[in-house]
Amino acid sequence: MLPVQAGAARLEAVDPGPLALLAPWPRAEEAMNAALRAAHGPGFPAPGRIETSGAARAIWFGRGQALLAGVVPDPSLRAHGLVEDQSDGWVVARLTGDGALDVLARLVPVDLRRLGPKGVVRTMLGHMNVAILGTSGGVEILAFRSMAGTLAHEIADAMRAVAGRAALG
Repeated sequence: MLPVQAGAARLEAVDPGPLALLAPWPRAEEAMNAALRAAHGPGFPAPGRIETSGAARAIWFGRGQALLAGVVPDPSLRAHGLVEDQSDGWVVARLTGDGALDVLARLVPVDLRRLGPKGVVRTMLGHMNVAILGTSGGVEILAFRSMAGTLAHEIADAMRAVAGRAALG
């Protein structure tokens, strides 16, 4: 299914490593932030942002939630909130190349031109809930694992449409 190349855009599967949802208990936000920094480096991300340190990425994942990617969460985090393994629930695809944002413009209801590296948006891609992460060379798209085939199909179709339009001039 992946990788797919169409025109200047490329879609490939990415192994994000371990994934864990973090949600601080009420009034424990600062304690979770401090514990996350002490254990892994990045702090709890602000809305729409990603914090990184080494292999660890803390990705804003909704109000009062972050997705810790790339490292197994330290047990100390459990004292300050919910820590739930999500590793088998998500797939990650990386879309790169000229025209990558044109491809997504056909599929998502948000303007991604200002996303930038270390930005994240939760949105819909077609009928799928996704998180789109800005990277230095494109975007990473997180979707439910059960929708992996649909995700690849929808993006590949849009890639071919953008490439076809570019070929026509």
